[in-house]
Amino acid sequence: MGSLTHIKIDFDSSHLIFPTIIACILALLGIAIAITHRRAILASGAHWRGIFAQMDKLRFFGTLVLLLIYFSAMEPVGNIWPNTGMGFLLCSIPFVFLNGLLFLHQRGWRQVWPLALTALIAPTFVWWLFGDLFYLTLP
Repeated sequence: MGSLTHIKIDFDSSHLIFPTIIACILALLGIAIAITHRRAILASGAHWRGIFAQMDKLRFFGTLVLLLIYFSAMEPVGNIWPNTGMGFLLCSIPFVFLNGLLFLHQRGWRQVWPLALTALIAPTFVWWLFGDLFYLTLP
């Protein structure tokens, strides 16, 4: 009877329970959608070919490449200054600037100046907010 009143928590893996449950639910819902809408999914090839032909490939793939570099670099840069959030800050500033620069139609000084200011202020504010106000460590 004494074992019913004691709980043993494995802290090495206990944080994985909720994401695993959510992933299983999402996988089941995805399978249900694929089964119920299989005809529409199989017939959508021409639609997606048209969208791919008309889309701005430089901005789309440029954003994907920037995202991959951003997320790949954040942890190694953060490991240089552990538990300070410098990985987030030092990777977010160039990411915001380059991503904004990628989407600018005119790249004159008048358009780049607000972008550069935003790239400096926004990540710095988020870094300060999470670190000093919420006491959450960023990578």
